[in-house]
Amino acid sequence: MAVLPIYNSFHPVLKNKASKVEVTDDSVRQLVDDMYETLYNISNGVGLAANQVGDKRAVVVIDLGVGDAEALSEQITMINPEIIDSSEETDDDYEGCLSIPEYFEKVVRPAKIKVKYYDLEMKETVVEVDGFLARCMQHEIDHLNGILFYERLSTLRKTLGKNKLKRIKKGAVVPDYPMINPDGKAQKI
Repeated sequence: MAVLPIYNSFHPVLKNKASKVEVTDDSVRQLVDDMYETLYNISNGVGLAANQVGDKRAVVVIDLGVGDAEALSEQITMINPEIIDSSEETDDDYEGCLSIPEYFEKVVRPAKIKVKYYDLEMKETVVEVDGFLARCMQHEIDHLNGILFYERLSTLRKTLGKNKLKRIKKGAVVPDYPMINPDGKAQKI
């Protein structure tokens, strides 16, 4: 297993729609293992989409227990996830992203969702979730569709965050984990 660098939100890999996984071969299993290793070695993330580590496949890993001594660790691996239903009721809460270091903002999302995905054995799973897990799944699935959380902000919040995002794009915000800048070069920690 390896700790993979996180790609800056302005890198082109994060703006493309992920490719569907047809079969979970050894390369997919290795990717999942490396994504969990990365997640567990970066202090403040609970989920990762494959394109955040430079891979174009539709893979997400989540563990809400990361960084929370009170929470039980439970790995959720989602292959080809898609939201098939969502509530009209919404929830407004803060989000952050490893690809957008040190930037947190309130995002309005559906409070409940129904998600279809496949596990590593390509067994289909359909779940209905709410709360923080629903928010996390929506955030990561957005990544696979080339959508970043700041694109879901109100016009006012986008305007207020412009300077912070410019600094992130230029590489002026340096996280305490390996990051690939928009130009493809590794950022110095």
